[in-house]
Amino acid sequence: MKSDAPAPETPNESDPRFPSGPWTGFFLQKEVPGKHWMELHLTFREGTLAGEGRDRVGLFLVKGRYSVDDGKCHWTKKYVGRHDVFYQGFNEGRGIWGTWEIPPLWKGGFHIWPEGMADPTGQHLSAAADAPASAPPPAPTEAPDEEPIPLGAGAGEEGRGDLDWRQGRGSSARDPDKGS
Repeated sequence: MKSDAPAPETPNESDPRFPSGPWTGFFLQKEVPGKHWMELHLTFREGTLAGEGRDRVGLFLVKGRYSVDDGKCHWTKKYVGRHDVFYQGFNEGRGIWGTWEIPPLWKGGFHIWPEGMADPTGQHLSAAADAPASAPPPAPTEAPDEEPIPLGAGAGEEGRGDLDWRQGRGSSARDPDKGS
């Protein structure tokens, strides 16, 4: 006799480095200094990661793979109705860190971690973190954290954003009140 009960769902990943649920973090982009924060909800199951999230560019979907053997991860972040961003990184127990790329010209660094974990990067990471290995390292510079903005605000064409999105900071326009 055949059972009408649905097959049991495969459980989420048991490795503590890959907890399913809310994650947070940021990406770095040399052209737009600062930590660009993102919120994600990720599911890790049998080597596959999937989820969704949002950041200053907009809403996105995440789909990719991870390995509990070596901690390597790679995924595609697909902005709804926009472009894709390719991520690859490592999980060594302090979240996932690595690089992102929009071929052929745009690339940078990122770090995400499970919600509830303290920011594992502290304040020592700068927007210069994505400099190529062949170039001499730039002098360390602290990049200010970006301020939260309403979802959908400030994103320019092609999701590159508007340099004036932080109410004028970062703009090359002169401020008449400051005389410069």
